[in-house]
Amino acid sequence: MNTGDIFLDTMNVPFHEPYVGEEEKALVSETIESCWLTMGPRTFEFESAFGEYLGSRNAVAVNSCTAAIHLSLRIIGIKPGDEVLVPAINFASAGEVCCQEGAKPVLVDVEKENGNIYVTALKKVITKRTKAIIPVHYGGQPCDMDEILELAKIKGIYVIEDAAHALPSFYKGRKIGTIGDIGCFSFYATKTLTTGEGGMIVTENDEWAERMRILRLHGISKDAWKRYSDEGDWYYEIVDLGYKYNMTDIQAAMGLAQLRKLEWMWEQRRRLAERYIAAFSGIDEIELPLIKDDRTTSWHLFPILLKLETLSIDRRRFVELLKERGIGTSVHFIPLYRHPFYKKNFSYDAKDFPNSEWFYEREVSLPIYPSLSDTEQDYVIENILEICKKWKR
Repeated sequence: MNTGDIFLDTMNVPFHEPYVGEEEKALVSETIESCWLTMGPRTFEFESAFGEYLGSRNAVAVNSCTAAIHLSLRIIGIKPGDEVLVPAINFASAGEVCCQEGAKPVLVDVEKENGNIYVTALKKVITKRTKAIIPVHYGGQPCDMDEILELAKIKGIYVIEDAAHALPSFYKGRKIGTIGDIGCFSFYATKTLTTGEGGMIVTENDEWAERMRILRLHGISKDAWKRYSDEGDWYYEIVDLGYKYNMTDIQAAMGLAQLRKLEWMWEQRRRLAERYIAAFSGIDEIELPLIKDDRTTSWHLFPILLKLETLSIDRRRFVELLKERGIGTSVHFIPLYRHPFYKKNFSYDAKDFPNSEWFYEREVSLPIYPSLSDTEQDYVIENILEICKKWKR
């Protein structure tokens, strides 16, 4: 690889590109032609296939992972004044739905090595008001689930897995999302399986699953969706305070096609991850993702940590230099306590989250998706190596 001067001829390598092909187009077209577009037969087929893939007794399709987490909190009985423990390095979802239910999102510091919730810090913030823990499997790397589950059992706390990044990921041979009381998945455009927008809830609790199915569509009684079908009737009853959280059959059709090639897409990301690891191993300026021996990641993200003490530029400039060369990257995530809403309403202080601050200042997510070619990845690698060389202290 050439690691000399800055490249004159740039390529365009986006941070992400969904892997959508003829299979998705065919199933979506077939669904459109059926004239059943909203939640219906395709959605239930997708739920069944997804539950079978995970080995979960119940799968409930919704319109986002945010909706999945929100319904999960409703199901376990979250009330105003309750506390829910969430990692400080996190997207908006878990924290905001806690607030919508009147609960307090209690932010927890993360592990420096991988961005996952730090069990030692977790133990220090549990109170009598703590009702649930929402571990986020950051980038697909599974959290320390044995320790989390043991702590939850002792304290009588529910565990809701945020598995938005973790399809498929494995912890000691078990699929992520099936280990806690409830698992929540995302099918957003950038995820390892996409329906454009969408999500799924999995649980072994039949009663919870049945109530979630009612809550996702305005609290309308079971099977009321059939009222426009040949076997349906105009009459329906609202039996609970629900939401407009249902998935559509168009989304589900896309999800079915994606699920059929999920394993292949995972293999492609694994191969790309191995190429990154081979290229950056031993580079003084870069710390590679730590994957613990007893778990396997989905490689939804490939996050590197810049060793800032070896560089004369900061993370912002590093990202800008890559952007100038046509390479898309991202940062996952801005810690929740840094956002104005959390500063105003909860008075969080960055000094209370030393690991999260350290991680945030260094993290850069690189392109990793099935359609990323070796040539494109080589271009990313070459530019990163060149930047590290030129701006080395």
